[in-house]
Amino acid sequence: MSTLSETGAGAETVEERGAAPVAPVRGTRLTLRGATLGRPGAVVLTGVDLDVAAGETVTVVGPSGCGKSTLLRTLAGLLPPLAGGITQDGLPLHGPSAERALVFQEDALLPWRTLRANVELPLAIRKVPRAERRAQAGSWLERVGLTGHATQLPHRVSGGQRQRAQLARALAGRPRAVLMDEPFGALDAQTRAGMQDLLVDVLQGTGATVVFVTHDVDEALFLGDRVALLGSGGAVSVREVPRPRDRSAHDAPDRQALRRDVLTSLGS
Repeated sequence: MSTLSETGAGAETVEERGAAPVAPVRGTRLTLRGATLGRPGAVVLTGVDLDVAAGETVTVVGPSGCGKSTLLRTLAGLLPPLAGGITQDGLPLHGPSAERALVFQEDALLPWRTLRANVELPLAIRKVPRAERRAQAGSWLERVGLTGHATQLPHRVSGGQRQRAQLARALAGRPRAVLMDEPFGALDAQTRAGMQDLLVDVLQGTGATVVFVTHDVDEALFLGDRVALLGSGGAVSVREVPRPRDRSAHDAPDRQALRRDVLTSLGS
């Protein structure tokens, strides 16, 4: 899979850029059983059942306000379930963990730190020696096509470049799960397509589990190994996504049939 530049030209693969290979982590299994989600007095979802296998990418789609972000924040440990259970590798999940990185639509970069310093942050928290974390940050910036922007502050680069830096920062900490809350929703269509390709590219071989929330059905079908449809109240139905994961497969009959099924199930 090729990584696209912001202009859509000059596509190149990670291997062509020469970035060092990333040693895979062991992905983690995330499970919700009969979970009631939300805050006390403000229940959003009830009876949620979802199983995300270690190392797979599950995309989550549903109508606005159905609780997609609430589900993701619960998996991140930011919102404890009000009832039911949530486990990681079969053990109860309690609170946030560096094993689960959360990526937002807003890039959430620290504005006073350069892109490289932002990517170094999870490594600094883990007390990785300075020279090593600088080298690792440089490698990740190379992988996402930002080598020439390492010393720039976030406000000096484009929205797509900030999202690249946020992705590099999330993965630099070697999380076992990456939880993504509509991270490309604010980008224009061309930049968004490039970020989708980039995500597939850089995740290859990492071993990380990915849960990706989106309102875009085509994005969900392109990125996901499975797509979870979140209905009103908390009903979840899951569809297997046919492969290969390739732009040219968009018009394949089985992909189009699944697209129609998803849109019909969502009432679109």
